[in-house]
Amino acid sequence: MSEATASVPRIASWSGFSQVKLGNREALARAVMLLLGVLLVATMLAGLAIGPISVPVLELVPHLARHIASPVEGAPDGVLLRDWIVVKDIRLPRVVLGALVGAALAVSGAVMQGLFRNPLADPGIVGVSAGAGLGAALFIVLGNTALASVMSLLGIYAVPLAAFVGGLITTLLLYRIGTRGGITSVATLLLAGIALGALTGAMTGLLVYVADDQELRDLQFWGLGSLAGANWEKVASAAPIILVMLFCVPFLSRGLNGLTLGEAAASHIGIRVQRLKNIAILLVAAATGASVAVSGGIGFVGIVVPHLLRLTIGPDHRYLLPASALLGACLLIAADTLSRTIVAPAEMPIGIITAFAGAPFFLWILLRKRGLTGL
Repeated sequence: MSEATASVPRIASWSGFSQVKLGNREALARAVMLLLGVLLVATMLAGLAIGPISVPVLELVPHLARHIASPVEGAPDGVLLRDWIVVKDIRLPRVVLGALVGAALAVSGAVMQGLFRNPLADPGIVGVSAGAGLGAALFIVLGNTALASVMSLLGIYAVPLAAFVGGLITTLLLYRIGTRGGITSVATLLLAGIALGALTGAMTGLLVYVADDQELRDLQFWGLGSLAGANWEKVASAAPIILVMLFCVPFLSRGLNGLTLGEAAASHIGIRVQRLKNIAILLVAAATGASVAVSGGIGFVGIVVPHLLRLTIGPDHRYLLPASALLGACLLIAADTLSRTIVAPAEMPIGIITAFAGAPFFLWILLRKRGLTGL
């Protein structure tokens, strides 16, 4: 057995774990994932129950399951029509969308951190979300004029696809700028992300300048991030893209694990590094674009969730990626529930809550990693 092959069971982690053996954390990782699965169910039930109107959600769950299997008009027998409408048409699509977006953002952050081998990488921090927002803004403002034919052709998928393209272009530019000679500079990555974010922000500002009142209200939605406009149409537009991404990323686990050893070592143990990069970038751009299209710019989920889990269960992406999806979904549903109850009957944008929680955490990571980033 070669030296490179013998080192496969160990992963060099930038999170403070020095040569952690995967086997030592597998039981803990499985237990944490089970706990997160239970927490997700509890969080979703709380999201359905909590609000200005109290709803006996546990009594409605069996009716919801039957309704999904066989939809019927009106409320089931013994259920108040008001409660049925609130849960089925208002809160349930919001909870489902929050779970999808939270999982997508958290997994995107975990993939980017694995790809760039640094916990500071995140779709929001490095400007990918801003690029996706620009793509969506183009169709919001120009969808009824210059882009009307494309809007008509793509229907409800126009805005998510535009956001996907915007995120993909930003990601490719970022990777191109931050990588030289096969080595990615995290300092260059972050600085380039700030520059690209500023550039896309300026272009979005031009769209704001020419937008009408309705378009301005829609564009304001992107700036702060919210699930207030959640409905089943938005779920249908974003769910296929996000679910494909969540299904595909576990197959990248071995490659991302190998990549922590360095690109040269990963190539020697049979990992096709460039193909891994291409697929990872495509999936991240797709998930980030779809998320931004339906929820606006919600920051820090992709940096906080993977780092917390890496400190708990270790850097093995076989467990880190699915655990990130579960915790990201829980976190965003909880943040959304808080956003619509903390100042009720008004509603606070969810991006404000995630920024208040995530920004100090990001600064803490940055201070711990100053030597690694060279900043």
